[in-house]
Amino acid sequence: MKMFYAKVKYLTVCGLLMNLASFAQIRLPKLISDGMVLQRGESVKIWGWASAHENVSVEFVGKKYLVKADAQGSWTLKLSPHQEGGPYKMTFLGRNKVVLKDILYGDVWLCSGQSNMELDMKRLEDKYAEVISRSTNKEIRQFLVPDEYDFSSERTDFSGGQWESASPKNILKFTAVGYFFAKEVYAKYKVPIGIINSALGGSPAQAWLSERAIKQFPAYNGEFWKFKNQQLIDSIQRTEIAKTNQWYAELNKSDLGLKKTWSKGEENTGDWQTIEMPADIKVTDLGNMSGVVWLKKEIDLSPNQVHREAKLLLGTLRDADSTFINGVFVGNTTYMYPPRRYLLNSNVLKEGKNIITVRLVVNSGNGGFIKDKPYQLIIARDTINLEGEWKYHLGAKMPLAPATTFIRWKPVGLYNAMISPLKNFSLKGVLWYQGESNTGQPLDYGALMRTLIEDWRSTFNERHLPFLYVQLPNYMEVKAQPGESGWASLREQQRKLQDIPHTGMVVAIDLGEWNDVHPLNKLDIGKRLALQARKIAYKEKIVSAGPSFKDIKRKGSQLVISFSEIGEGLMAKNGLLRSFAIAGSDGTFVWAEAAIVDNKVVLSNKEITHPVKVRYAWADNPEGAKLYNSAGLPASPFEAEVK
Repeated sequence: MKMFYAKVKYLTVCGLLMNLASFAQIRLPKLISDGMVLQRGESVKIWGWASAHENVSVEFVGKKYLVKADAQGSWTLKLSPHQEGGPYKMTFLGRNKVVLKDILYGDVWLCSGQSNMELDMKRLEDKYAEVISRSTNKEIRQFLVPDEYDFSSERTDFSGGQWESASPKNILKFTAVGYFFAKEVYAKYKVPIGIINSALGGSPAQAWLSERAIKQFPAYNGEFWKFKNQQLIDSIQRTEIAKTNQWYAELNKSDLGLKKTWSKGEENTGDWQTIEMPADIKVTDLGNMSGVVWLKKEIDLSPNQVHREAKLLLGTLRDADSTFINGVFVGNTTYMYPPRRYLLNSNVLKEGKNIITVRLVVNSGNGGFIKDKPYQLIIARDTINLEGEWKYHLGAKMPLAPATTFIRWKPVGLYNAMISPLKNFSLKGVLWYQGESNTGQPLDYGALMRTLIEDWRSTFNERHLPFLYVQLPNYMEVKAQPGESGWASLREQQRKLQDIPHTGMVVAIDLGEWNDVHPLNKLDIGKRLALQARKIAYKEKIVSAGPSFKDIKRKGSQLVISFSEIGEGLMAKNGLLRSFAIAGSDGTFVWAEAAIVDNKVVLSNKEITHPVKVRYAWADNPEGAKLYNSAGLPASPFEAEVK
């Protein structure tokens, strides 16, 4: 018995020692890892964890650094500044040894915001196929931050992530805006570029503020404290998941198309109605409905077009689809935004009649095929247009789908999980593309962003940290007359942020798409951000932006507008100068006749003899906003009043 207890005691002690040994291992944050890019010219921090009071040494680029962990096991040291270069090896020694390889010195840029920053090169595979195929560059690297939130505390590490260099495979995960920016800056300066991709689709600005900063906004602060309650989060999620599951269960149970297996494409469609696609379902007898609509398109193929791999493009569908060809499932997308791009095996298509079947789930009314998107079947060099007549039949009609609380977008949560773990890492600057989710309350945006810029500069302990951001692009349908616009109001708030030192704004009202909140032209966004970086971060004396409102004066019945950033002069692109509106004392805006005179814009309208206000490009989608400078950069929308 004594021997038994002695053995148990021995094993227990061994177990404790093993646990202690495990605890004593040097551990590094995910960011400090193989392939990382460190900020050149800075005394950058390296940090990690070990056992309490453990001595840690670091050998790097011919130097040795010593540090002692504190009582909690945390340690931080500073490396001597270093010029661009590499690759280097970094060795950590404590009670264990850790070796990091392939480290570069260069410039590190934090890319953040919502979906237009998050949008990756995979989404743009068709548009930039050649760019992707030639993307290999070991000196352009990305660290992709996991999409997570935390309301309880500021995290000190990410749950995952690694540095990856640009290549045709890896680049598909790169932020497209960030990659095109990095590509442009690298071409100019030939220094390694590190991109930290910390962005999340749909996120409002307040989700990226710290707990200390959100206190300036009582309503958002109250919401933050509400969601610090994990029990509340769990309850909301359980309830909403149950309601959503019930909605889909009832939808599937009621769907006539599932009962009759319409996906096989073999049924008689004689009693089906016709619709000219692309269009909204509401133009049919079904009206503005939620539920399921089945749609079919018949095409004929020649012997030369079959037994080949093919690509089916179904533009953008609202909301979710499951798509079949000749009864074969070829793909599905669960929400409206992503383009439908389905690759077909060589055995899917057949000679003669082929049936494309789409099961379209409409969650909240107004489903359909979005106009001005590609609807095509591409087989080798043949492109078959799929627009025109489709057959449709109601599968099931349902009430609106249950609403979802997007908890991850609540205040502070993204800062804690996706920004706080970066705070010790030195940056060259920040690239920011966000605002769409704040257009419902545009007047709050200026204060939120001023606070965010100050908050992040405090977080990274750099009061001059360059902060470069993208103004909202043009979006939604064009309106014939001047009017109010949440998007225009938010753009104005963005424009005014330029009075903060070391900030730069990219104007994008010529790079959007009326029917897509995620415009595909990320190349020019990246290039324009690079221009701002060259001026603000790299101190070049260049024209980095388009004409910016400077002053307004009234001259009789005319308004005379002066601009800065005109380069060698103002120009009206394509000879057209529109999208200016003026108002008298009643505040009613009407279109103005506009002309460039001595590099100023002169405005008038014969119906207004005493104009006091002007707006330029003040619309969701300001068609005709053609004021540029000699550098080919567009003027920012603005609103101004004669003082």
